[in-house]
Amino acid sequence: MNSNTSDNHIILRKGIYDDLPEMLQLFTATIDEVCKKDYDLQQLEAWKSGAENRERWVKVIKEQYVLVAVKENKIAGFCTLDQGKYIDLLFVHKDFQHRGIATLLYQQIEKKALLNNEKELTADVSKTARSFFEKTGFQVIQEQTVYVKGVALINYKMAKHLIS
Repeated sequence: MNSNTSDNHIILRKGIYDDLPEMLQLFTATIDEVCKKDYDLQQLEAWKSGAENRERWVKVIKEQYVLVAVKENKIAGFCTLDQGKYIDLLFVHKDFQHRGIATLLYQQIEKKALLNNEKELTADVSKTARSFFEKTGFQVIQEQTVYVKGVALINYKMAKHLIS
């Protein structure tokens, strides 16, 4: 599973239980730094509170296909695929933005979906990630408002038809 791209030494591997603390740290730091242009402080705090739901994260590791990108012995990003066809989480470390890591992760996730003979990938995408998903061929199905701890957050239900 190690797709070692020698040009920038990023190793892709399956996420394991021991990755959780670092994944959670990356999740909250990325929301703080990268998403602050799209969401206000209250929204960011509510969104980050998702890190406190330990049960959910353990379930992610146990039940989803989790792919982590490792660079310089640090997790630079991760992406998870739920039930073979739903991208649940895609986060890239604030220090590793715009280096193709999200693209690498996404390409492997799409390959996995195609291997499972899936016809479509879906995701609920933040304002911040919307342009990335559009670049990879996803289309907005609808804008939606989700409530996290009583705080309204706008995101987008997106989908991409896969051609095998």
